[in-house]
Amino acid sequence: MQIFEAVEINEFPYMETREITSGEKVRDVLTKENEDRVFLLVDHDGKRIWTYNGNRSPFKLQIYGGILATELRKQLKLFYRIFSLNIHSKDSKEFQEVMDKLIGGGRALPITKDSFSAPISKENITGDLSVHPGLNANKAIEMINELPKLNNYERRSLIIGNNIYSDEEITESFLKKEKIKSKTTKLGPINRGFMFFGDVNYSTRLIIKERKVQGLELFVKSDLEETPLELHVPLIQEEKLSRKGDLGKIIEAFKIPEKLPEEESQ
Repeated sequence: MQIFEAVEINEFPYMETREITSGEKVRDVLTKENEDRVFLLVDHDGKRIWTYNGNRSPFKLQIYGGILATELRKQLKLFYRIFSLNIHSKDSKEFQEVMDKLIGGGRALPITKDSFSAPISKENITGDLSVHPGLNANKAIEMINELPKLNNYERRSLIIGNNIYSDEEITESFLKKEKIKSKTTKLGPINRGFMFFGDVNYSTRLIIKERKVQGLELFVKSDLEETPLELHVPLIQEEKLSRKGDLGKIIEAFKIPEKLPEEESQ
């Protein structure tokens, strides 16, 4: 297994790779300390190129990683296929098998600025990435819900196409043992125009399949402390409503006195 790191540079083509030779196994490189980096793993036995984006890696660097993976595939005469390691849970068999691969030599060479023959336009960077007009929302939800959960985060909303969804907890059984199931519920269409998620410090996850946007997930920290709403209207406490009172006192309170307090003081 060869490992390359995607690196941003200050001149065209603004990206390159550097080979990682330290460490014995892949797990020695894909550590918590390197969560802000993007790696390309070339598996010569399985003829695969794995892309791995750390949880804190910049979005632009992740885009560069996809482009560099394509360049690696061209270099290897297209016999290799590109897969995302991030779609597998870190506890899954597939992820652990990759982590246990030994780091060694291979015929893949680092991608340098000389590997690009023509300037990369914005169209080349984004490709034909789009929201598919015939997107099946139910299949997209099913696929997205099978993705690994993020530790210490909970999903607040899910946007697919023009609709927004939320997770609802439903009690399936409570006779012998209470069982709670999470169901993705459609809330309704989103507004026309643009949306700015500024009410909470969201973390977003963009899901792409076959170069088409499937959905956008909005996550918040599980221990997020939200500021309570400040009400500027008078409140009547529940205990005051439920307490028995004297109806006569209410009627008396609405009677106009024969003499006003000012007249009595004179």
